[in-house]
Amino acid sequence: MEDASIDRIREVIRKEVPDWDSDVTWSTRYKAFSGQRSDWEPRYLFWKDLIIKIARHLGIFIIPPSLVRTVWFNQGGLVPLCIDHVLVEMYNSGDLLCSSDLIDPKSGQFAQLFYKVRHLLPLSKPAFPSEDEFIVSAVLQEKADEVVKLLSEDHWTSSCIITMSKFEVICGGPKQASVILSHLCKCGKAKYLAIRRNDLIEGVKVSLSSKTIAGATSSDYDVLHLTWTAEKLQLQIDMIDQLCNKSKASALASLKSGNKVNARRHARELKLSSERREKCDALLRRVEEVLRAIADAEDSKEVFEAIKSGTKAMKDKMITIDEVQHCLDDLDETVNSQKQVEKVLGSGSSYEDFDEDIEDELDKLMEESRISSADGTTREHETSGKAESLSNTLSALKLADNDVIIQEPTEISNVSKVLELAHS
Repeated sequence: MEDASIDRIREVIRKEVPDWDSDVTWSTRYKAFSGQRSDWEPRYLFWKDLIIKIARHLGIFIIPPSLVRTVWFNQGGLVPLCIDHVLVEMYNSGDLLCSSDLIDPKSGQFAQLFYKVRHLLPLSKPAFPSEDEFIVSAVLQEKADEVVKLLSEDHWTSSCIITMSKFEVICGGPKQASVILSHLCKCGKAKYLAIRRNDLIEGVKVSLSSKTIAGATSSDYDVLHLTWTAEKLQLQIDMIDQLCNKSKASALASLKSGNKVNARRHARELKLSSERREKCDALLRRVEEVLRAIADAEDSKEVFEAIKSGTKAMKDKMITIDEVQHCLDDLDETVNSQKQVEKVLGSGSSYEDFDEDIEDELDKLMEESRISSADGTTREHETSGKAESLSNTLSALKLADNDVIIQEPTEISNVSKVLELAHS
Protein backbone atom coordinates (compact mmCIF):
# COMPACT_ATOMS: atom_id res chain seq x y z
CA MET A 1 0.00 0.00 0.00
CA GLU A 2 1.20 3.48 -0.84
CA ASP A 3 2.45 5.79 1.88
CA ALA A 4 -0.24 8.34 0.99
CA SER A 5 -2.99 5.80 1.68
CA ILE A 6 -1.38 4.82 4.98
CA ASP A 7 -1.25 8.48 6.01
CA ARG A 8 -4.91 8.88 5.15
CA ILE A 9 -5.75 5.84 7.27
CA ARG A 10 -3.84 7.34 10.19
CA GLU A 11 -5.80 10.59 9.79
CA VAL A 12 -9.12 8.77 9.79
CA ILE A 13 -8.21 6.74 12.87
CA ARG A 14 -7.13 9.78 14.88
CA LYS A 15 -10.22 11.68 13.76
CA GLU A 16 -12.63 8.88 14.70
CA VAL A 17 -10.72 7.79 17.83
CA PRO A 18 -9.34 10.84 19.70
CA ASP A 19 -7.64 8.68 22.37
CA TRP A 20 -5.99 6.37 19.84
CA ASP A 21 -2.46 7.13 21.09
CA SER A 22 -3.34 6.62 24.75
CA ASP A 23 -1.25 3.81 26.24
CA VAL A 24 -4.04 2.62 28.52
CA THR A 25 -6.77 2.28 25.90
CA TRP A 26 -4.30 1.11 23.27
CA SER A 27 -3.18 -1.95 25.25
CA THR A 28 -6.78 -2.86 26.09
CA ARG A 29 -8.01 -2.69 22.50
CA TYR A 30 -5.13 -4.75 21.10
CA LYS A 31 -5.74 -7.73 23.40
CA ALA A 32 -7.20 -10.98 22.06
CA PHE A 33 -10.87 -11.76 22.73
CA SER A 34 -11.49 -14.06 25.66
CA GLY A 35 -14.36 -15.11 27.89
CA GLN A 36 -18.04 -14.74 27.05
CA ARG A 37 -19.24 -12.78 24.03
CA SER A 38 -20.62 -10.09 26.29
CA ASP A 39 -17.09 -9.53 27.60
CA TRP A 40 -15.50 -8.70 24.23
CA GLU A 41 -18.47 -7.56 22.12
CA PRO A 42 -17.91 -3.82 22.82
CA ARG A 43 -14.36 -4.14 21.48
CA TYR A 44 -15.61 -6.11 18.48
CA LEU A 45 -18.11 -3.38 17.65
CA PHE A 46 -15.33 -0.79 17.98
CA TRP A 47 -13.09 -2.56 15.48
CA LYS A 48 -15.95 -3.35 13.10
CA ASP A 49 -17.11 0.26 12.96
CA LEU A 50 -13.55 1.51 12.54
CA ILE A 51 -12.89 -0.85 9.60
CA ILE A 52 -16.09 0.26 7.86
CA LYS A 53 -15.31 3.95 8.45
CA ILE A 54 -11.82 3.60 7.01
CA ALA A 55 -13.14 1.80 3.91
CA ARG A 56 -15.80 4.47 3.45
CA HIS A 57 -13.27 7.29 3.83
CA LEU A 58 -10.91 5.68 1.29
CA GLY A 59 -13.82 5.16 -1.09
CA ILE A 60 -13.16 1.42 -1.38
CA PHE A 61 -15.36 -1.58 -0.66
CA ILE A 62 -12.84 -4.30 -1.61
CA ILE A 63 -10.24 -4.76 1.12
CA PRO A 64 -7.41 -7.31 1.40
CA PRO A 65 -7.44 -9.00 4.85
CA SER A 66 -3.64 -9.03 4.90
CA LEU A 67 -3.54 -5.22 4.81
CA VAL A 68 -6.12 -4.96 7.56
CA ARG A 69 -4.09 -7.30 9.74
CA THR A 70 -0.59 -5.98 9.16
CA VAL A 71 -0.84 -2.40 7.85
CA TRP A 72 -3.98 -0.55 8.85
CA PHE A 73 -3.53 -0.78 12.62
CA ASN A 74 0.20 -1.41 12.85
CA GLN A 75 1.80 0.53 15.67
CA GLY A 76 5.52 0.06 15.98
CA GLY A 77 5.32 -3.47 14.61
CA LEU A 78 2.44 -4.47 16.89
CA VAL A 79 -0.95 -5.41 15.44
CA PRO A 80 -4.26 -6.16 17.19
CA LEU A 81 -4.32 -9.76 18.40
CA CYS A 82 -8.09 -9.80 17.98
CA ILE A 83 -8.22 -8.64 14.36
CA ASP A 84 -8.65 -12.14 12.87
CA HIS A 85 -11.52 -12.79 15.27
CA VAL A 86 -13.08 -9.47 14.23
CA LEU A 87 -12.91 -10.36 10.53
CA VAL A 88 -14.47 -13.78 11.15
CA GLU A 89 -17.35 -12.26 13.13
CA MET A 90 -17.90 -9.63 10.45
CA TYR A 91 -18.02 -12.34 7.80
CA ASN A 92 -20.41 -14.52 9.76
CA SER A 93 -22.72 -11.57 10.42
CA GLY A 94 -22.75 -10.51 6.75
CA ASP A 95 -20.75 -7.30 7.19
CA LEU A 96 -18.05 -8.83 4.99
CA LEU A 97 -18.53 -10.87 1.82
CA CYS A 98 -16.21 -12.98 -0.26
CA SER A 99 -16.31 -13.62 -3.99
CA SER A 100 -18.12 -16.95 -3.56
CA ASP A 101 -21.01 -15.08 -1.95
CA LEU A 102 -21.58 -13.05 -5.12
CA ILE A 103 -23.69 -14.13 -8.03
CA ASP A 104 -22.00 -14.22 -11.42
CA PRO A 105 -24.21 -12.03 -13.65
CA LYS A 106 -22.58 -13.46 -16.78
CA SER A 107 -23.52 -17.05 -15.91
CA GLY A 108 -26.56 -18.76 -17.37
CA GLN A 109 -29.98 -19.06 -15.81
CA PHE A 110 -29.25 -22.56 -14.49
CA ALA A 111 -26.12 -21.38 -12.65
CA GLN A 112 -27.97 -18.42 -11.15
CA LEU A 113 -30.82 -20.68 -10.05
CA PHE A 114 -28.33 -23.01 -8.39
CA TYR A 115 -26.80 -20.03 -6.59
CA LYS A 116 -30.17 -18.96 -5.22
CA VAL A 117 -31.05 -22.47 -4.06
CA ARG A 118 -27.66 -22.93 -2.39
CA HIS A 119 -28.03 -19.71 -0.43
CA LEU A 120 -31.56 -20.60 0.64
CA LEU A 121 -30.36 -23.81 2.27
CA PRO A 122 -29.27 -23.57 5.94
CA LEU A 123 -25.63 -24.30 5.19
CA SER A 124 -23.04 -23.08 7.66
CA LYS A 125 -20.37 -20.71 6.41
CA PRO A 126 -16.72 -21.69 6.64
CA ALA A 127 -14.98 -20.48 9.78
CA PHE A 128 -12.69 -18.23 7.79
CA PRO A 129 -12.73 -18.39 3.98
CA SER A 130 -9.37 -18.40 2.26
CA GLU A 131 -9.97 -15.22 0.26
CA ASP A 132 -7.43 -12.68 -0.87
CA GLU A 133 -10.04 -9.92 -0.74
CA PHE A 134 -13.16 -9.17 1.26
CA ILE A 135 -16.07 -6.92 0.32
CA VAL A 136 -17.51 -4.48 2.84
CA SER A 137 -21.30 -4.88 2.49
CA ALA A 138 -22.29 -1.44 3.80
CA VAL A 139 -19.89 0.45 1.54
CA LEU A 140 -20.84 -1.74 -1.44
CA GLN A 141 -24.50 -0.81 -0.94
CA GLU A 142 -23.61 2.88 -0.76
CA LYS A 143 -21.52 2.67 -3.92
CA ALA A 144 -24.28 0.83 -5.79
CA ASP A 145 -26.80 3.52 -4.75
CA GLU A 146 -24.37 6.17 -5.96
CA VAL A 147 -24.05 4.50 -9.37
CA VAL A 148 -27.84 4.30 -9.75
CA LYS A 149 -28.12 7.96 -8.75
CA LEU A 150 -25.55 9.01 -11.36
CA LEU A 151 -27.41 7.10 -14.05
CA SER A 152 -30.71 8.64 -12.95
CA GLU A 153 -29.29 12.11 -13.53
CA ASP A 154 -28.61 11.27 -17.20
CA HIS A 155 -31.80 9.31 -17.91
CA TRP A 156 -35.41 10.25 -17.28
CA THR A 157 -36.83 6.76 -17.86
CA SER A 158 -37.49 4.08 -15.24
CA SER A 159 -34.55 2.04 -16.54
CA CYS A 160 -31.53 2.52 -18.77
CA ILE A 161 -29.20 0.42 -20.88
CA ILE A 162 -25.51 1.28 -21.08
CA THR A 163 -22.45 -0.48 -22.41
CA MET A 164 -20.18 -2.39 -20.06
CA SER A 165 -17.26 -0.06 -20.81
CA LYS A 166 -19.27 2.96 -19.66
CA PHE A 167 -20.51 1.06 -16.60
CA GLU A 168 -16.91 0.25 -15.66
CA VAL A 169 -15.95 3.91 -15.92
CA ILE A 170 -18.81 4.93 -13.63
CA CYS A 171 -17.94 2.22 -11.09
CA GLY A 172 -14.22 3.03 -11.05
CA GLY A 173 -12.79 -0.01 -12.81
CA PRO A 174 -13.56 -3.53 -14.10
CA LYS A 175 -13.19 -5.24 -10.71
CA GLN A 176 -15.44 -2.73 -8.94
CA ALA A 177 -17.96 -2.90 -11.78
CA SER A 178 -18.12 -6.69 -11.54
CA VAL A 179 -18.88 -6.58 -7.80
CA ILE A 180 -21.44 -3.78 -8.11
CA LEU A 181 -23.17 -5.50 -11.02
CA SER A 182 -23.33 -8.73 -9.03
CA HIS A 183 -24.89 -6.89 -6.10
CA LEU A 184 -27.44 -5.11 -8.30
CA CYS A 185 -28.35 -8.36 -10.07
CA LYS A 186 -28.81 -10.09 -6.73
CA CYS A 187 -31.21 -7.31 -5.69
CA GLY A 188 -33.05 -7.53 -9.00
CA LYS A 189 -31.97 -3.99 -9.94
CA ALA A 190 -29.81 -4.87 -12.94
CA LYS A 191 -29.35 -7.44 -15.68
CA TYR A 192 -26.32 -8.32 -17.75
CA LEU A 193 -26.79 -8.20 -21.54
CA ALA A 194 -24.52 -9.63 -24.22
CA ILE A 195 -24.67 -9.70 -28.02
CA ARG A 196 -22.35 -12.25 -29.57
CA ARG A 197 -21.67 -11.31 -33.17
CA ASN A 198 -18.40 -10.42 -34.84
CA ASP A 199 -17.59 -8.43 -31.70
CA LEU A 200 -18.82 -9.25 -28.22
CA ILE A 201 -21.06 -6.38 -27.14
CA GLU A 202 -21.64 -6.30 -23.39
CA GLY A 203 -24.02 -4.04 -21.53
CA VAL A 204 -26.11 -3.58 -18.42
CA LYS A 205 -29.77 -2.78 -17.95
CA VAL A 206 -30.26 -0.92 -14.66
CA SER A 207 -33.52 -0.10 -12.92
CA LEU A 208 -33.69 3.55 -11.90
CA SER A 209 -36.89 3.15 -9.90
CA SER A 210 -38.10 0.93 -7.09
CA LYS A 211 -39.16 -1.74 -9.57
CA THR A 212 -37.04 -4.78 -10.30
CA ILE A 213 -35.70 -5.66 -13.73
CA ALA A 214 -37.69 -8.26 -15.63
CA GLY A 215 -36.26 -10.52 -18.30
CA ALA A 216 -34.47 -8.94 -21.23
CA THR A 217 -36.45 -8.37 -24.41
CA SER A 218 -35.34 -8.19 -28.03
CA SER A 219 -35.83 -4.42 -27.82
CA ASP A 220 -33.27 -4.28 -25.00
CA TYR A 221 -30.64 -5.92 -27.18
CA ASP A 222 -31.45 -3.56 -30.04
CA VAL A 223 -31.01 -0.58 -27.72
CA LEU A 224 -27.70 -1.98 -26.47
CA HIS A 225 -26.44 -2.41 -30.02
CA LEU A 226 -27.47 1.12 -30.96
CA THR A 227 -25.90 2.54 -27.80
CA TRP A 228 -22.66 0.69 -28.50
CA THR A 229 -22.81 1.98 -32.09
CA ALA A 230 -23.21 5.57 -30.92
CA GLU A 231 -20.18 5.27 -28.63
CA LYS A 232 -18.07 3.74 -31.39
CA LEU A 233 -19.08 6.47 -33.84
CA GLN A 234 -18.21 9.13 -31.27
CA LEU A 235 -14.76 7.60 -30.83
CA GLN A 236 -14.35 7.60 -34.60
CA ILE A 237 -15.31 11.28 -34.77
CA ASP A 238 -12.85 12.12 -31.99
CA MET A 239 -10.08 10.36 -33.91
CA ILE A 240 -10.95 12.24 -37.11
CA ASP A 241 -10.95 15.54 -35.19
CA GLN A 242 -7.41 14.81 -34.08
CA LEU A 243 -6.39 14.16 -37.68
CA CYS A 244 -8.03 17.43 -38.77
CA ASN A 245 -6.22 19.41 -36.10
CA LYS A 246 -2.95 17.78 -37.10
CA SER A 247 -3.52 18.59 -40.76
CA LYS A 248 -4.39 22.22 -39.98
CA ALA A 249 -1.28 22.66 -37.85
CA SER A 250 0.89 21.06 -40.53
CA ALA A 251 -0.60 23.24 -43.26
CA LEU A 252 0.05 26.39 -41.22
CA ALA A 253 3.62 25.33 -40.55
CA SER A 254 4.19 24.60 -44.26
CA LEU A 255 2.86 28.03 -45.19
CA LYS A 256 5.16 29.74 -42.74
CA SER A 257 8.14 27.82 -44.11
CA GLY A 258 7.16 28.60 -47.71
CA ASN A 259 6.52 24.97 -48.68
CA LYS A 260 3.36 25.25 -50.76
CA VAL A 261 3.57 21.64 -51.94
CA ASN A 262 3.23 20.33 -48.41
CA ALA A 263 0.54 22.91 -47.69
CA ARG A 264 -1.48 21.55 -50.62
CA ARG A 265 -0.99 17.95 -49.47
CA HIS A 266 -2.15 18.72 -45.93
CA ALA A 267 -5.13 20.62 -47.35
CA ARG A 268 -6.17 17.49 -49.24
CA GLU A 269 -5.84 15.39 -46.10
CA LEU A 270 -7.96 17.91 -44.22
CA LYS A 271 -10.68 17.79 -46.87
CA LEU A 272 -10.83 13.99 -46.87
CA SER A 273 -10.97 13.88 -43.09
CA SER A 274 -13.70 16.51 -43.00
CA GLU A 275 -15.83 14.57 -45.47
CA ARG A 276 -15.40 11.38 -43.46
CA ARG A 277 -16.35 13.22 -40.28
CA GLU A 278 -19.54 14.53 -41.86
CA LYS A 279 -20.61 11.01 -42.81
CA CYS A 280 -19.90 9.63 -39.33
CA ASP A 281 -21.64 12.56 -37.70
CA ALA A 282 -24.73 12.08 -39.88
CA LEU A 283 -24.98 8.42 -38.93
CA LEU A 284 -24.44 9.28 -35.26
CA ARG A 285 -27.29 11.78 -35.33
CA ARG A 286 -29.60 9.17 -36.84
CA VAL A 287 -28.71 6.60 -34.20
CA GLU A 288 -29.22 9.14 -31.40
CA GLU A 289 -32.62 10.08 -32.84
CA VAL A 290 -33.69 6.44 -32.72
CA LEU A 291 -32.45 6.06 -29.15
CA ARG A 292 -34.35 9.17 -28.07
CA ALA A 293 -37.50 7.91 -29.76
CA ILE A 294 -37.21 4.52 -28.05
CA ALA A 295 -36.52 6.18 -24.68
CA ASP A 296 -39.65 8.28 -25.07
CA ALA A 297 -41.62 5.16 -25.93
CA GLU A 298 -40.30 3.22 -22.95
CA ASP A 299 -41.39 6.02 -20.67
CA SER A 300 -44.96 4.98 -21.36
CA LYS A 301 -46.82 3.13 -18.63
CA GLU A 302 -47.99 0.42 -21.00
CA VAL A 303 -45.24 -2.02 -21.97
CA PHE A 304 -46.98 -3.03 -25.18
CA GLU A 305 -47.32 0.55 -26.34
CA ALA A 306 -43.67 1.21 -25.50
CA ILE A 307 -42.44 -1.71 -27.63
CA LYS A 308 -44.81 -0.80 -30.45
CA SER A 309 -43.73 2.85 -30.45
CA GLY A 310 -40.07 1.89 -30.32
CA THR A 311 -40.44 -0.42 -33.32
CA LYS A 312 -42.29 2.30 -35.24
CA ALA A 313 -39.52 4.77 -34.43
CA MET A 314 -36.92 2.47 -35.96
CA LYS A 315 -39.02 2.08 -39.11
CA ASP A 316 -39.67 5.82 -39.36
CA LYS A 317 -35.97 6.58 -39.18
CA MET A 318 -35.29 3.95 -41.85
CA ILE A 319 -32.52 2.33 -39.88
CA THR A 320 -32.06 -1.33 -39.00
CA ILE A 321 -29.54 -3.29 -37.01
CA ASP A 322 -28.17 -4.79 -40.24
CA GLU A 323 -27.62 -1.29 -41.65
CA VAL A 324 -25.79 -0.22 -38.53
CA GLN A 325 -23.62 -3.34 -38.54
CA HIS A 326 -22.81 -2.82 -42.22
CA CYS A 327 -21.76 0.77 -41.54
CA LEU A 328 -19.62 -0.32 -38.61
CA ASP A 329 -17.87 -2.89 -40.77
CA ASP A 330 -17.07 -0.11 -43.21
CA LEU A 331 -15.85 2.22 -40.47
CA ASP A 332 -13.47 -0.43 -39.17
CA GLU A 333 -11.46 0.06 -42.37
CA THR A 334 -11.11 3.82 -41.85
CA VAL A 335 -7.68 3.66 -40.29
CA ASN A 336 -6.26 1.48 -43.05
CA SER A 337 -7.87 3.64 -45.70
CA GLN A 338 -6.37 6.77 -44.14
CA LYS A 339 -2.94 5.19 -44.31
CA GLN A 340 -3.49 4.32 -47.98
CA VAL A 341 -4.56 7.88 -48.76
CA GLU A 342 -1.50 9.31 -47.04
CA LYS A 343 0.70 6.87 -48.93
CA VAL A 344 -0.77 7.90 -52.29
CA LEU A 345 -0.54 11.58 -51.43
CA GLY A 346 3.03 11.18 -50.29
CA SER A 347 4.04 9.52 -53.57
CA GLY A 348 3.58 12.75 -55.54
CA SER A 349 6.91 14.54 -55.86
CA SER A 350 5.62 17.84 -57.19
CA TYR A 351 2.45 19.78 -57.88
CA GLU A 352 2.87 22.13 -60.81
CA ASP A 353 -0.71 23.26 -61.41
CA PHE A 354 -2.27 25.05 -58.45
CA ASP A 355 -5.83 26.41 -58.46
CA GLU A 356 -5.84 30.20 -58.61
CA ASP A 357 -7.92 30.43 -55.43
CA ILE A 358 -5.44 28.33 -53.47
CA GLU A 359 -2.43 30.17 -54.93
CA ASP A 360 -3.86 33.61 -54.10
CA GLU A 361 -4.77 32.58 -50.57
CA LEU A 362 -1.36 31.08 -49.90
CA ASP A 363 0.28 34.30 -51.20
CA LYS A 364 -1.87 36.37 -48.86
CA LEU A 365 -0.93 34.21 -45.88
CA MET A 366 2.75 34.42 -46.79
CA GLU A 367 2.52 38.22 -47.13
CA GLU A 368 0.85 38.51 -43.75
CA SER A 369 3.51 36.25 -42.25
CA ARG A 370 6.35 38.45 -43.65
CA ILE A 371 4.70 41.65 -42.40
CA SER A 372 4.21 40.08 -38.98
CA SER A 373 7.84 38.95 -38.83
CA ALA A 374 9.09 42.43 -39.84
CA ASP A 375 7.11 44.14 -37.12
CA GLY A 376 8.33 41.66 -34.51
CA THR A 377 5.28 42.35 -32.39
CA THR A 378 3.01 39.50 -33.35
CA ARG A 379 0.45 38.92 -30.65
CA GLU A 380 -0.98 35.63 -29.55
CA HIS A 381 -4.58 36.46 -30.53
CA GLU A 382 -3.46 37.50 -34.04
CA THR A 383 -1.75 34.14 -34.57
CA SER A 384 -4.91 32.43 -33.37
CA GLY A 385 -6.96 34.48 -35.83
CA LYS A 386 -4.70 33.47 -38.73
CA ALA A 387 -5.00 29.85 -37.79
CA GLU A 388 -8.76 30.15 -37.79
CA SER A 389 -8.66 31.96 -41.15
CA LEU A 390 -6.49 29.21 -42.58
CA SER A 391 -8.87 26.57 -41.26
CA ASN A 392 -11.90 28.25 -42.86
CA THR A 393 -10.05 28.83 -46.13
CA LEU A 394 -8.69 25.31 -46.47
CA SER A 395 -12.11 23.84 -45.68
CA ALA A 396 -13.61 25.84 -48.61
CA LEU A 397 -10.90 25.03 -51.15
CA LYS A 398 -11.82 23.23 -54.34
CA LEU A 399 -8.80 21.05 -54.88
CA ALA A 400 -7.85 19.86 -58.37
CA ASP A 401 -7.26 16.14 -58.85
CA ASN A 402 -5.45 16.33 -62.19
CA ASP A 403 -2.00 15.33 -60.96
CA VAL A 404 -2.89 12.85 -58.23
CA ILE A 405 -5.79 10.45 -58.58
CA ILE A 406 -7.03 9.47 -55.12
CA GLN A 407 -9.05 6.29 -54.76
CA GLU A 408 -11.84 7.07 -52.30
CA PRO A 409 -11.98 4.48 -49.50
CA THR A 410 -14.68 1.90 -50.03
CA GLU A 411 -16.18 2.53 -46.64
CA ILE A 412 -17.18 6.10 -47.64
CA SER A 413 -19.17 4.88 -50.62
CA ASN A 414 -20.79 2.16 -48.53
CA VAL A 415 -21.81 4.61 -45.83
CA SER A 416 -23.18 6.92 -48.53
CA LYS A 417 -25.38 4.07 -49.78
CA VAL A 418 -26.83 3.64 -46.32
CA LEU A 419 -27.49 7.36 -46.03
CA GLU A 420 -29.18 7.37 -49.45
CA LEU A 421 -31.45 4.55 -48.29
CA ALA A 422 -32.37 6.56 -45.24
CA HIS A 423 -33.31 9.67 -47.24
CA SER A 424 -35.19 7.78 -49.97
